[in-house]
Amino acid sequence: MATSAENVSSDLQPLPVRTLADVRDQVAQEIGVKIVNKAERLDDVKIGVMLTFSKSDDVGFLKQIAHAIRECCLQDFLFVIATTGPPKDSDANFVFICSSTEDYVQRAVLLTTAKFVGRAVAIQNEPNKTCIISVKDVGYSSYDEAALWDVVRKSARSPIDPLVPPPGSRWIDNILSDARAQLQRLEPAMAYEELREPEVNAPTFLVDIRPEAQRNEHGGIAGSLVVDRNGLEWKFDPRSHSRLIIADRYDLRVIIFSQEGNSSSLAAHSLQRLGLLNATDLIGGFNAWREAGLPVDIPIRTAHSVLSLLPGESLV
Repeated sequence: MATSAENVSSDLQPLPVRTLADVRDQVAQEIGVKIVNKAERLDDVKIGVMLTFSKSDDVGFLKQIAHAIRECCLQDFLFVIATTGPPKDSDANFVFICSSTEDYVQRAVLLTTAKFVGRAVAIQNEPNKTCIISVKDVGYSSYDEAALWDVVRKSARSPIDPLVPPPGSRWIDNILSDARAQLQRLEPAMAYEELREPEVNAPTFLVDIRPEAQRNEHGGIAGSLVVDRNGLEWKFDPRSHSRLIIADRYDLRVIIFSQEGNSSSLAAHSLQRLGLLNATDLIGGFNAWREAGLPVDIPIRTAHSVLSLLPGESLV
């Protein structure tokens, strides 16, 4: 028995010493397999995003991951691996793009640089359908991973017919119709009479959201409050730090008009979604007001007038 044990032990060879390079290669293999196994499938393309902590020789490590991905992914793919945390050997983190086709890579590069404007500082095209983008401060907010997922999903999507509406899109007339269904719209004469009421339950305002060029060309309605459309919600939301002085309550009666009465409906509906349920708009817009022969200068006869409620505000 002793002789047998001696023979077995003499045949055993010591295991080779594992180097740091061996460990890195194993970790890269595991990350490559993991990202492929957890990949989403979009239009027959495997896609995925993974964030990994920055290490020394990040570029070499990312290339090892890409090699592992190619070995275990046998179909079209697009993956993004980004380093996070303080970079070790550079001034920025790396966003590494690897794919089965050059087209996917180039789409992803363009979208990534657009998503990280001011943070993407360098682009390095690599062989084997890969690219490295240097991006500052990756992973410090939830935006980054979400943005990279958006990049891979849009880059891998099959080209669509530009003349065919994409799924989920809606015709503007349908959107406008739905918005108007939520409003009690006013004919110009009705709005005029409401503005002339000596007593009202809540302050009433006629709001002109037309651009300056239209006001200059077609004229305006004296006594109306001019508010740019792109700032309307912030000016009338009582919770907004940019609100007007008079926008301190939710029962305001806001009557919006545009040139023809289309954009005003969408604007009034937007105010209703903020909680201003008395917001509405003028049917036919300024054109209808003028065609109805209504005066440009509205008599202001009560303490609830625009002038008395808007100290310091600009009126037309």
